[in-house]
Amino acid sequence: MQSILSRSIKGPIGLIVSILVLIVIFSILNPRFGSIENLQNVLYQASVPLIVVVGATLVIQMGSIDLSVEGVMGASGMAWILLSPNTRHALDLGPWAWVIAIGLGLGLGLLSGLVHAKLKVPSFVVTLGTWYVGLGIAILLYGNGMLPSLTSEALARWPSRLSLGLPNSFWLAAVVILGGILASNYTGFGRGVLAVGNNETIARGGGMAVDRIKIAAFTVAGCLSGLAGILATMQLGSGSPDIGFGQLFTVIPAAVIAGTALGGGEGGVLRSILGVFLLIILNNGLVLAGVDPDFQSGVFGAILIVAIVAVAWPTRGALKVAK
Repeated sequence: MQSILSRSIKGPIGLIVSILVLIVIFSILNPRFGSIENLQNVLYQASVPLIVVVGATLVIQMGSIDLSVEGVMGASGMAWILLSPNTRHALDLGPWAWVIAIGLGLGLGLLSGLVHAKLKVPSFVVTLGTWYVGLGIAILLYGNGMLPSLTSEALARWPSRLSLGLPNSFWLAAVVILGGILASNYTGFGRGVLAVGNNETIARGGGMAVDRIKIAAFTVAGCLSGLAGILATMQLGSGSPDIGFGQLFTVIPAAVIAGTALGGGEGGVLRSILGVFLLIILNNGLVLAGVDPDFQSGVFGAILIVAIVAVAWPTRGALKVAK
């Protein structure tokens, strides 16, 4: 257990320093950045990518990648709102709306895992296809009728409502994070994911059910993307096939910045969480610093490159780089 703990805390020092530096800089540029209200806002903004990054990290640790996030979020989000109190019709399945919507995400993740593991199709190709399958489902559910918006004020306000001083959406993400850390560090499944990422051939030779591990990882990732789609829909208050837009380009860089090697076998959920916070704080700080929206993307990218170098440089000798 001590070795597991040491692996969990080893490496993020540069990332933590980068986050602290950003906090100091943005607090100087705008004192509002360090306020309690903005801290709550940062946690609220981070909730969706924090949920997604748990599943994405498991997949990346195997040396694979999941590009289906946005499509799965759109499909699950649309399914959920159409089965919850909304302006299009009176159908309300209550908790079953959550079960069905998350089940849809689980099914899409399972599809990706089966095709990748059993048919040996590269994960990049498979999940790109699943992305468009999910997007297609979302568009079909969206249809040409009235925009489905939540009519339940309790549901619409739940993500931003505070419990013990923190947004409910963050508490939901915290539960997912805890489950991800426990599964990754203290279960045979988590150890299997790392073993497959380190050397799939050796893992198979050692008797590991590699295909089963791959399918399980993609299924978990799809399930969590589905949950994230529901939460994002609640935050928006209405359904949209594009509810997951931009999440992929937050989650993947966050995991990589945090030391989850694209070649597999490195990193962990806890590190990826820090990566998400770095990117969310960076984006939030640029807005409060008054950076022109036309230049935010360029400034964000430049600072992101510096952050990647700062975090990766101390462990550059151990990084797996795809050439």
